[in-house]
Amino acid sequence: MVFTGIVEGTGIVSKIIRKENLSSIIIQTSSEFNKGIQVGASVCVDGVCLTVTNINLDSLEFDVIIETLKVTTFGDIKTNSVVNIERSMKLGDEIGGHMISGHVFDTVTITDIKEPKNNYILTLKCNSRLQKYIFSKGYISLNGISLTIGEVDKINNTFTVYLIPETLRLTNIIHKVVGDSINIEIETQTRNTVDTILEMNKESIHG
Repeated sequence: MVFTGIVEGTGIVSKIIRKENLSSIIIQTSSEFNKGIQVGASVCVDGVCLTVTNINLDSLEFDVIIETLKVTTFGDIKTNSVVNIERSMKLGDEIGGHMISGHVFDTVTITDIKEPKNNYILTLKCNSRLQKYIFSKGYISLNGISLTIGEVDKINNTFTVYLIPETLRLTNIIHKVVGDSINIEIETQTRNTVDTILEMNKESIHG
């Protein structure tokens, strides 16, 4: 499934059922968001593509498997957490952000938050493995939000993103504080281009 990175709103984690290597998560949503949705549908929850396993009028249930628990923020998620939600694209939908698969790579950590007038600037730290994909003006998804990268500090493995008031209103970013983790997905074209160039350089060196 594919998403646009234009978050439709937020939901609240109302219940978590933890089992061995699996968590079932119930998220309180609006009846409008749930309208027409079916069991088996894909929903992007904080940037992670999850499959609906049960539907109620005001909630959706999802199973989260071991790999997702290990790589994303869902391993530590708590009840009452606010999560971003977006339904999968339909043919003909406008792509307002960029194409997102919902396959989260890892998490990044907020190291600084600045709030100049009418702006909201996050500085985030990633591990060195991901830094090769982070470029100024490149696209990433943070908790399912399509964003453009601002400044990049490759020495300290940090980068910034700028958020407009409308993004803060519709998403859970306003609830985040320094030290919080956020799910990150690297834009596919960027990832493929970087990996191809690195592989070509490796082959030319070893001839």
